[in-house]
Amino acid sequence: MEILKNVILAVHIIGVASLLGGVLVQLGAQRSGTARIIPAIIHGAWTMLVTGVILVGLQYPLGREPDNLKITVKLVILVAILVIALVNRKRETLARWVLPTLAVLSITNVVIATVWRQYA
Repeated sequence: MEILKNVILAVHIIGVASLLGGVLVQLGAQRSGTARIIPAIIHGAWTMLVTGVILVGLQYPLGREPDNLKITVKLVILVAILVIALVNRKRETLARWVLPTLAVLSITNVVIATVWRQYA
């Protein structure tokens, strides 16, 4: 079960890389006004959502109690990322706030995942 958790965690990290990488690539295009929500951003966010739910579900059979507040905060941020990306994916030109907001929210999720620890 621990191996399965680690494989799912690796896929989760790949989702983060896809989301953040897609945003960073498009930040360069934003200067010329050609920035778009590319599939890497959408697929990365969905991958994070699905694997995150699986990771939380795997905590119980492993005998661990997930930090529900942390998971809720991360989920709310990820839902905001998904909503922003999905609403703007068909637009020819993006508002200047879209990509920086996605970048900040993505980085915030990574910081929460790595810094926020549950202490008993």
